[in-house]
Amino acid sequence: MRLALDAMGGDYAPQEAISGAIAAADVLKEETVIFLIGDEAVVRPKIPEKYQNKIQVVHAPEVIGMGEHPVKALSAKPQSSINIGYGMLKARKADAFCSAGNTGAMHVGAMFSVKSVEGIIRPAIAGLVPKEGGNYGVILDVGANAECKPDVLTQFAQLGDIYAREVLKIENPKVGLMNLGEEEEKGSLHTQAAHQYLKVSHLNFIGNIEGRDVFNDKADVIVCDGFVGNVILKMAENFYDLLSKRNKLDSYFDQFNYEEIGGSPILGINGNVIIGHGVSTAKAFKNILLMAEKMVESGLFHKIQEYFKN
Repeated sequence: MRLALDAMGGDYAPQEAISGAIAAADVLKEETVIFLIGDEAVVRPKIPEKYQNKIQVVHAPEVIGMGEHPVKALSAKPQSSINIGYGMLKARKADAFCSAGNTGAMHVGAMFSVKSVEGIIRPAIAGLVPKEGGNYGVILDVGANAECKPDVLTQFAQLGDIYAREVLKIENPKVGLMNLGEEEEKGSLHTQAAHQYLKVSHLNFIGNIEGRDVFNDKADVIVCDGFVGNVILKMAENFYDLLSKRNKLDSYFDQFNYEEIGGSPILGINGNVIIGHGVSTAKAFKNILLMAEKMVESGLFHKIQEYFKN
């Protein structure tokens, strides 16, 4: 297995990305190789000799900054770590590509390189949600698509169902549509129509859910547009920060720490891609790579391709 990691992405690059790769190398499967993509003169000296075979450096002399315009930067910097990472993924020289760099560039880069799975209207960014029962659920979209029509929301449910089954290993996941009331006539015209689509789908659709149901076990897959999903995700992160400052954490609330999850996969593209938090630490980078290993092992994007062929 070959996992590519953008060494230059994130506020604390490259040191935290390198440290995370080293930590991951100790726990990933023996045959798994990590490709660190970045300025070789900077990256290579920071890798201890004993990891030289497990962690290989791919030279990328350019970096896309966090504040740069995604499309312009991808075009102007063909030798950037993000462009080279996507090039490796497209050429099947890597089985997954991970970065905590410019989120817009990561999303646009996916569309330009490996492209959407045939039949997918809009790929989604998925987030993991800690559940009261001790497991994780999945919520999508969490930021890629601010406004979504009913058919797009329905596809998000299908993508989430596949991810829950194949990666989270949940049998027959319960799918809930985020809304402002449980009654099917509640919500916007788009959510009302999406409810009708989902009601006649093959999915285990349990109906509308409300904000109070995000962290309980009512639904394993939470469907919403990227505007709502991003608000929920960022609120959960802030909730963890507030509890941490007050020393009120326990094993459940520890799971709200973004470092424990690692990153957010882009679902519905022809490859395994994970976007990390801009402030990712070594621990977060380690968990991004562990998430990538699970996605590759599950054959996730191949199963998504197969599903949407039908």
